[in-house]
Formats: sequence, structure tokens, C-alpha cells
Amino acid sequence: MSSKKTNVSTDIDHQRLESLINSMSDGVISTDEKANIVLYNGAALNVLDVNSIQKGDPVDTVLKLTNEHGDPLDVKRIILDAKTQITSRDYKIKYSDGSVVSLYLSISPVHLGYGKKGEKGFVLIIRDITREKSLEEERDEFISVISHELRTPIAIAEGAIGNAEFILEKSGDTEKIKEALASAHQQAIYLEDMINDLSTLSRAERGVLENSVEDINAHQFIESLQEMYIKDAEKKGIQLYIDVDPELELLRSSKLYVQEIMQNFITNAIKYTEEGSVTVHAKKAKDGVEFAVSDTGIGISKGDQARVFDKFFRSEDFRTRSQNGTGLGLHVTRKLAQMAKAQINLSSELGKGSTFTIYFPNLN
Repeated sequence: MSSKKTNVSTDIDHQRLESLINSMSDGVISTDEKANIVLYNGAALNVLDVNSIQKGDPVDTVLKLTNEHGDPLDVKRIILDAKTQITSRDYKIKYSDGSVVSLYLSISPVHLGYGKKGEKGFVLIIRDITREKSLEEERDEFISVISHELRTPIAIAEGAIGNAEFILEKSGDTEKIKEALASAHQQAIYLEDMINDLSTLSRAERGVLENSVEDINAHQFIESLQEMYIKDAEKKGIQLYIDVDPELELLRSSKLYVQEIMQNFITNAIKYTEEGSVTVHAKKAKDGVEFAVSDTGIGISKGDQARVFDKFFRSEDFRTRSQNGTGLGLHVTRKLAQMAKAQINLSSELGKGSTFTIYFPNLN
């Protein structure tokens, strides 16, 4: 009778253990001392992207690890060599569809029974940390790029101001002092633009930008944009035209988003057009308005078109590099377009200009 009670108690404890393991969000695999699978939970199936796991099979039949470079690793040896708990965030696994995920892996040598006489084995905790790793890499890239982008204008501004002080002390040549201060001022404006872009991007990614929907008179809106940027165009010796559909109706959307997006497109068009013109178009579209900004500028290569909206992307084209830019403007524009439920299309050819078209639907 006592033996039966012990068996019943053991079965209940085993069921409780299985229930506990199955309730965990992390994948759990328990093995014997030879690294053969004894127990696993449903989360492990999800992480490993398999439909089932056979108990008794070697763990390396389902857990196929690679290093950061994609080289296969001896999983069984890694497990058997674990004398104390070890953890790693540097392993990867490749799914049958070719996709690769980053994996957190914890290996703990344990007794699978009670007391010192319990059989030895290992408990593996696995977790998909692909998104976490991606965010870490993006953060590191962000810090690296920002450090680089800030260093250059600060160095130029510092040098220009130092030069102005030197000229003032030695000769007092006001024209040269003005030139030096103008250079420093230009770099200060560049830094201000970068800070504004970063601020807008941060708020857009957190979804805390104002999103008040209102009726926008598209005719007046386009005319106000022309008035706002006509002097910038004239300074470069190019024309700024507007082309508005006379049948254009009101657009109901967030004026903040629409204006920010259009200003970014127009600013870029003027910046990268050395001769010719920039034209802002607006026409009626199904349940909304389609705007376009076309220019006769340097154009964008096919390869760059695929990346032009990426954060911090700057083309290697020397004509693009000759212009100041943070590589954030179009990325911010895409974020704002997503929030306004707008669609952006790009058509461009090197040496023949670019056209950015954006459709804004009417919002409720």
C-alpha cells in the first residue's frame, strides 16, 4: 500500500512538473546525461520551428546551432562539457525556410530525480532573441553614426570660430571674420536640423506625435509651400513651379504630417538640383489626394532607391556627398507617411531627376 502511494505521489509530482514546464514562455528541453531528450515543452517546438520532438532522440537532431558566422557547432559536446550553468546570446539557428534567428541558450547540469541518487542530465532554456539582437545592433549603429555625424560639423565650427578669433587678434580683417563665422553658422544649422530630425523620429517611433485630423485646402496648401521655398530655389538659380488639379477637393488628414512630409520632399529636391526646376504637383485621387515632387536633379541610382528611406543612409555618389545631410530626412518621412496611412512611390534615373509621389487618403 505504501509503495502504491509513493508511485501515485511520484506521478502527481511528475504531472505538476510537466504542467509547470508547459506553462513557461521560454523553450525548455530536459536531457539525460548522454544529451538524449527526456522532456520538452510546447514553447521549445515554437523556437525550434518543428512540429514534434521524439523523446530519447539526441538533442542535436533538433537543436542545430551555428555561430555568428553561420558555422555549425557540436551541440552535444557543448552540452556535455557544461559542468556548471552556462548561458550565451551568441548562438543562431537556421529554419527550413532559410531564415536565421538569434538564440539565448542556458544549459544547467542537474539531477533528474530526488537526492544524490537521481540520474544526471541537463536542462536547456532556449529563447528567440532575434528582435532584441536587432535592436542592440541598431542602437550600436545609431551611436556610431551619430558620433561620426556630430564630430565633423563640430570640428568645422570650432575651427572656424578659432580662425575668426585669430584673424581678429592679428589683422581684424572683417570680411575674413565674416566668412569664418558664416561657416560656423552653417554647421550650427546642420546640427539643429539633425536634432530636429532625431526629435521628430523619436516621437514618431513612440507614436506620440500630434495627430489631429482636419480639412486641408490643397490649393492653398500647395501655394503656401511655393511661397515658403521660392527664395531657396532662387538662391540656387532654379525654378519652383506648382501644378494643381483645378478639380482638387479638400483633403482630410493630419496637417502636421502632410506638411512635414511635403517639406522634406521639396527641401531634398531643391538641395539635389543644380539647374532646371522643381515642380510640386497635386491632383484628385480616389478618396484622397495625390501629391508629387519632381525635379531635374542628379537622380538616384537603382541600388540606392532600395535604401533611400533607410535610417542614416547616404549615397556614395560624390554629388550627394557634396551636400550636407543627416540621412534621416526620408526615414522620418516614411515614418510619418505610415502614421498618416499614406503611400510613397519613387521614380528616378541618374542624371535625369527624381519624382516622389505620395497618396494621402482621407481620414475619419
